[in-house]
Order: sequence, then C-alpha cells, then structure tokens
Amino acid sequence: MTKVGVVGAGVMGTGVAQNLATSGHEVTLVDVDGATVSAALDRIELECRMSRMLGGPELDADAVLARISTGTKLEALAESAVVIENITENWDLKARLYPRLDAACKDDTVFVVNTSAIPITKLAACTGRPDRVLGVHFMNPVPMKSACEFIPGYHTSEATKDTVRELLESMGKKPIPVNDASGFVSNRVLMLTVNEAAFLVHEGVADAATVDEVFRECFGHPMGPLETADLIGVDTILYSVEVLYEEFNDSKYRPCPLLKQMTAAGLHGRKSGKGFHSYSHA
Repeated sequence: MTKVGVVGAGVMGTGVAQNLATSGHEVTLVDVDGATVSAALDRIELECRMSRMLGGPELDADAVLARISTGTKLEALAESAVVIENITENWDLKARLYPRLDAACKDDTVFVVNTSAIPITKLAACTGRPDRVLGVHFMNPVPMKSACEFIPGYHTSEATKDTVRELLESMGKKPIPVNDASGFVSNRVLMLTVNEAAFLVHEGVADAATVDEVFRECFGHPMGPLETADLIGVDTILYSVEVLYEEFNDSKYRPCPLLKQMTAAGLHGRKSGKGFHSYSHA
C-alpha cells in the first residue's frame, strides 16, 4: 500500500487520514499543533469503534491507529509517495506551505490539494513540480462519501492522474473529473446557496431553522443549507466565498456580513459547538 502524508488535522484532514488508514495505507498525519493531532487520533478511534453502530463496516480501531504515525514538522513526510494537503482555505497560508513541502518531500512525491475553491494551477505554480500537483475536493464526512471532485491543473501529468486515481479508488472513492476553475462544480453552486441562505437570516426573512426546514420539507434535501454550513464549518464557508469573490470579481459572490461576524465570534458550526444551530449536546 502507498505511504501517504496528510497535512492538517482538522475535520477534513482527520477524515482523510481515517479513510486512508481503514483502506490499508500507511499514513503520516502532520499538524503544527500537537494537541490538534492528538484530538484527531481520539476522533478516529471513536469513529472506528462507532462505525458498526452507525451502519458502517466493523473496524478494528487498534489496527487503524497502528497505521497512522504523527508529527508536527513537515520533515515527517519525507518518505511519503503522496501528500494530501488539507489546511485552512486561505491562499496566503497555502501559498507559503507548498515551497516548504517541496523542500521536505522527495522529488517524485505527488501533491494532492484538498481545496474548496482555490484553482489548482495557481497553487501548483508555488511548487517546483507543477506536473505532480492535482486537486481533489473531498466531501465531508470523508469516510462516508463515495465520490469526490478530481481536478487536474494545467501542467498535471498523466502519471500523476493515474497515481491519484488509483489512490482514490483504493479509498472507495469515485473520482469525478472536472476542469480547473475556482469553486469547481460543487462549491461554485453550494457556496452561493449557503451565502444567500445566510443573507435570509441576516435580513430577518427567516431564522436558520426555518430556512433549513424549507429545503428539507419542500425539496427533500437531507440537510438544509445552513446545517450544511455548520457541518463544513462557517469559517470555511466564508473563506471559500471570499476566494470566489476574488477570483471572479463578481458581486454575486459578495460574502454575507453574518458569515464574517460568526467567524470572528468563533461560531464555526459543529466543530465549535455552535453555528447557525447549537450542538452543545454533542
């Protein structure tokens, strides 16, 4: 199995690491915050032990965790054949990271960009290996989703596409190819929907519970747009909308002020315990 590095131990990075390890891969999970890494391992253990109860496969938590090593320095990724990056959806942070990954990893290591909205070609230009950079937009929660967006950049080689496609298929994921444009397919549409739903609350047209109820009851959506925002992370929604606004220079992507206020207040959704809805029971 492939040695895979995972950078970022937040919600997405934790899910990616869990999915890789349960698929038999040797994983190195890296985050600058050691406490975040520890929390990620605790979360993975809990998810594995609860998998059967939630209708998933029976998982050996000890065996899964045994496949995951951790670190707080990028040098821990030195032997990884593929590195999947999952840090905050912020251009400046990502742009500073990739030259450091270049220095820490082998010359033939493939970089997978897990991003909601940032163009892959733009990030690949920050590396000395643009032919070995490819975007994959994983969906949350990663272990439960059967597909993902597969986004080659301008310079991505066929060998890189084959490597990442095989890795995704080993994880039980169907790669859906889309072209490289900010937001790709899913978030070009989803972020507009969530942003407009936030405007409805901001303007007092309806509260969050009502907005979500309309989408569940009238359209049969399993989750409303603001429940979805809480699952993804309100801060991640804001950063993604800001990227779309900057990339397209179109006023339709103007971020709702409520998203900015909630992000500043730490109301980030499920991961913080409160967003558009309360999760204090979790």
